[in-house]
Amino acid sequence: MTKIKVGDTVRVMTGSTEKGKGKEGKVLKIDHKNGKVLVEGINMIKRHSKPSAQNQTGGIIEKEAPIDISNVMYVHKGKPTRIGFKEVDGKKVRFAKSTGDVID
Repeated sequence: MTKIKVGDTVRVMTGSTEKGKGKEGKVLKIDHKNGKVLVEGINMIKRHSKPSAQNQTGGIIEKEAPIDISNVMYVHKGKPTRIGFKEVDGKKVRFAKSTGDVID
């Protein structure tokens, strides 16, 4: 089970500045098997596509490429923080380790 979920805001902590080091974005998709995440507007790549039924014009399409989940950190109140689990009222919840606030 990963500590980051779809819809979380994360900051890229490692890697090159071209891939988005220091940038923040929303998690679009998580690949649990390979430990990768797709972050909105981060690690953009260009793909050439032929015209098809879905894409009438074809051409160069820019889209996000997956990055390793270990290279991103959850952002809580504008600062990156680690995430922990604790039990509140019999429910397992995530909390920000920097502040102790419950996330969900």
